[in-house]
Amino acid sequence: MTRIYLDYAATTPTDPEVVKAMLPYFNETFGNPSSIYSYGQETKGAIAEARSKVAGLINARDEEIVFTSGGSEADNSAIKGVAFANKSKGDHIITSSIEHHAVIEPCKFLERQGYKVTYLPVDEYGLVDPDSVRKAITDNTILISIMHGNNEIGTIEPIAEIGKIARDAGVYFHTDAVQTVGHIPTDVNELGVDLLSMSAHKLYGPKGVGALYIRKGTKLFPLIHGGDQEKGRRASTENVPGIVGLGKAVELAQQGMTEEAERLSFLRDKLITGLQERIDHSRLNGHPVNRLPNNVNVSIEYIEGESMVLNLDLEGICCSTGSACTSSSLEPSHVLLAIHLSHELAHGSLRFTLGKWNTEEDIETVLNTLPGIINRLRAMSPLAKKS
Repeated sequence: MTRIYLDYAATTPTDPEVVKAMLPYFNETFGNPSSIYSYGQETKGAIAEARSKVAGLINARDEEIVFTSGGSEADNSAIKGVAFANKSKGDHIITSSIEHHAVIEPCKFLERQGYKVTYLPVDEYGLVDPDSVRKAITDNTILISIMHGNNEIGTIEPIAEIGKIARDAGVYFHTDAVQTVGHIPTDVNELGVDLLSMSAHKLYGPKGVGALYIRKGTKLFPLIHGGDQEKGRRASTENVPGIVGLGKAVELAQQGMTEEAERLSFLRDKLITGLQERIDHSRLNGHPVNRLPNNVNVSIEYIEGESMVLNLDLEGICCSTGSACTSSSLEPSHVLLAIHLSHELAHGSLRFTLGKWNTEEDIETVLNTLPGIINRLRAMSPLAKKS
């Protein structure tokens, strides 16, 4: 059976060119970058080269890039780091109701430490209203954290507008750009952000490595103490192969980002149109225009998302659902609830996210396979029979 992978927002396959670039740093050029002899200086140079590539992708300075273990650490470092370093200035943080758990959970943690957090609502498309950000700012606000592109519904937020509001108010601004870096243009100066998180495995790099952009002058408390790696901002011997892999992934992303975004947008729109034409009682989630080029999130009435995912998997098609029922939680996605979907409709959601190895034939296969699955499941659904 030919398998079709349509869950690139969850993780991407590591590009063979990335693997090739990483391999020497496992057993040939393996030195500790903190060592002063040649083995160490070789790996230190490789890290510097990767840092420059990452900085170039987002129009930052090399020294503003700190390597982390991934997007979650980058988010935690930004949020807790600003909170701890700026407690004397205030204790209020602003974020949105549709952030990734790597942002929401640190905010909840800080609430337990006495900080105050405002979770802004979004509209039916998942958009944060910049004016709501402006109105939420108080004299005690020290950080705003709004994601660049939503990992579930694909909505791209008005980050540049919010960035101007934050800058005018003198408040630090962080964005989780894990889903956008390497996929759409992401310029830290145009966006007006002070901190930005990214992850290698979302752009065809390895798992276990990411980066945090920290604008020069941003006051940040380090979460990991030990050695003076990353100029004292993140202790621990560097993951040299991973960092080299991130650098190579960034290099490859820069080479064809515009063309790939156009190609994926075409496939995305073909899938959206086909689903709307062939499946009744369905709706597109997220903004119809301001969305990631690879994201399709739909809710289909009268069936549970897990049933559709499992049946698609039996046909060799891998995608995900917005419901969290396959984990320990029985609650549907907080993102889908935030855009005002009912629990029933949120449970019946599917997320297809496309990547560089998907083809138009893959889309046709989905469009020819999914309607039959839905018809079979609806035939067994008491909800469908009552409708």
